[in-house]
Amino acid sequence: MEYSASDVDAMRAALAIAESALSTADVPVGAVVLDPSGAVIGRGANRREADSDPTAHAEVVALREAANQLSNWRLDGCTLVVTLEPCAMCAGAAMQSRVARIVFGAFDDKAGAVGSLWDVVRDRRLYHQPEVVSGLMASESAALLTQFFVGQRSSRDM
Repeated sequence: MEYSASDVDAMRAALAIAESALSTADVPVGAVVLDPSGAVIGRGANRREADSDPTAHAEVVALREAANQLSNWRLDGCTLVVTLEPCAMCAGAAMQSRVARIVFGAFDDKAGAVGSLWDVVRDRRLYHQPEVVSGLMASESAALLTQFFVGQRSSRDM
């Protein structure tokens, strides 16, 4: 699969967001939203633990910021770039916001809803199917998650 230069740059930005979350209690997932010209208009990291909010996934945080930036819930022509495959809630939020594309890094075999466990966004019965680009910088994304969970296990074992 070929990735555009703007996809790679956006994934690097999402990875930087995820990496900065390694020092928190939240799972290190980063997301950015690009407008149709490729400018970043939304950024997000997981904030479930920090905000005690079950909906504060990186994608939702980034989509909210992008919608606020545009003063419009419709993110037509925008791209959601995230380090981990979106779950069912986040895939649904991406569809509800009408993003044109979803680009993600690591697959999530336990909760992924963009091809792994479910494929919500490509269900032809639904009104909107964004383009999906998967596996971009997957090893880097997975390495951050592994680092986080190994640290979590180590701290529990002490």
